[in-house]
Amino acid sequence: MKKYIITAALCLFSIISLSAQSKKDAQVSKLYQNYIAIKTALASDDADKTSKAAAEFIKTASTVDYKLVSEGNLNILRKDATVISDARNITAQRETFSNLSENMIALTKEFKLSEKPVYLQYCPMADSSWLSDEKQIANPYYGKSMLSCGNVKSEIN
Repeated sequence: MKKYIITAALCLFSIISLSAQSKKDAQVSKLYQNYIAIKTALASDDADKTSKAAAEFIKTASTVDYKLVSEGNLNILRKDATVISDARNITAQRETFSNLSENMIALTKEFKLSEKPVYLQYCPMADSSWLSDEKQIANPYYGKSMLSCGNVKSEIN
């Protein structure tokens, strides 16, 4: 009987643990989706849409549990997103997007951001990387002027 109780307790703990992990991953996954919205707006040369997407990123970052992502890391992400949101100039937004991307890339090493593959892409002209949810290059650093400039460096599953 004792064996069954211990087994049942361990199973319950595992289920609770998995449930908590999927909730945590969901928080970071939403942050990733907000990041993709920023990237897409930059690639389409839309400074206003970029500002709005960055504001959504900030809101989502404010809901992420500090036990999941450290307060310091979240503050850095929020700071970069705030600069992007406040800037009305696409060039300034793109400069800060490079920092935001580096910090989001670091998160991909800790969390599963998406059910689909996440692509790490790189633009040699900007000497910067970004994350994408599709293999096709849509360069956020140059937008329509050099939309296909870059390549896929790796695929993160």
